[in-house]
Amino acid sequence: MLKKTALIISTIFTLSFAFANQETTTPEHHNATEHAEVKPLSEKEKIAEENKEFIQHHLLDAHDFSIMVDKDGHHIGFPLPVIIYDGGFHVFMSNKNNFSHVNMEAKSAENLVESNGNYYRLFHEKIYKTDASGDLKLDEHHHPTVEKVLDLSITKSVLMIILVSVLMLVIFGGMAKSYKKSLVPSGAARLFEPLIIFIRDDIAIPNIGHKYRRFMGYLLTVFFFILFLNVLGLMPFGVNVTGNITITFFLAIFTYLITNISANKDYWKHIFWMPGVPFPMQLILLPIELLGTLTKPFALMIRLFANMSAGHIVVMSLIGLIYYFKNVVAGVSFPLLTLVIYILEVLVAFLQAYIFTMLSALFIGMAVQEHEHEHAH
Repeated sequence: MLKKTALIISTIFTLSFAFANQETTTPEHHNATEHAEVKPLSEKEKIAEENKEFIQHHLLDAHDFSIMVDKDGHHIGFPLPVIIYDGGFHVFMSNKNNFSHVNMEAKSAENLVESNGNYYRLFHEKIYKTDASGDLKLDEHHHPTVEKVLDLSITKSVLMIILVSVLMLVIFGGMAKSYKKSLVPSGAARLFEPLIIFIRDDIAIPNIGHKYRRFMGYLLTVFFFILFLNVLGLMPFGVNVTGNITITFFLAIFTYLITNISANKDYWKHIFWMPGVPFPMQLILLPIELLGTLTKPFALMIRLFANMSAGHIVVMSLIGLIYYFKNVVAGVSFPLLTLVIYILEVLVAFLQAYIFTMLSALFIGMAVQEHEHEHAH
């Protein structure tokens, strides 16, 4: 209830910021004042714009890893490799010509990188091919009309995925070796063994049944993968990986593929020609059941994405409101509320990993269970 209330509050203020800055952000305004003098923003409007840009920057993926930004606006962090395929591979670091910290003026030659005679610019974390002037040629909707290239870069989200994957291999590989020597848990096993037993006894066995061993590897992997990413995302340098819908999409796809590849004939029989149902109803239920096989992974994808993104937005919005109001009430109330929401987000990090794993086990169990009652009839 508290999280919902905070989300509603942050949404109201975010919409207020949007309306307050509508004059300076709409495409019509850009076209009408391209060569005219722009009315300067007030101090509160500047703060609102900075807060909005900060939240967007945190939610989006990036081609560099920024740990923090100092008072002069300089990013403190390290560059990441940019890998582009455009008639061949182009590789350079994201700090080349300040590539990753983009000047949002579309016709600026800054932040422009030349590679093998081609020129590239970053605009809203997408790489575009342009000319030596850096002109992106924006349309009436303020979208670049130039060619967007295939981006295979090691972004901050990709880096976190690689780090979490290596961390999991080290931790659980070490646990497997320790169990070969002794069944008594030691080291990391003391912390993670209760979670592993919980997933086996309270998620896999009740939902899948006696065939649970086949799917324990996937369930454990997806649980700890999401959990580690969620927890690391709450760190001060954290990256909102599970708030990226592309990541949640592919996690849901894995569950979808495993579910349907492992499904037995009874599962498909109940979808395409449900037994014991009149023929007209079978024709009606067939498309509904087929659609249901797609809505299940879609629900997995949206639930994880929406909850983790909402949590980050709420926390950062509350922090931003401290600088927006600049009074004693805001200086006392919003930090306390932010702390409460942050603690709640730690719980949500575990909860979302549990829900994704539990629903995955449930969908798999529905696909592999034996319908013995049908054969009895």
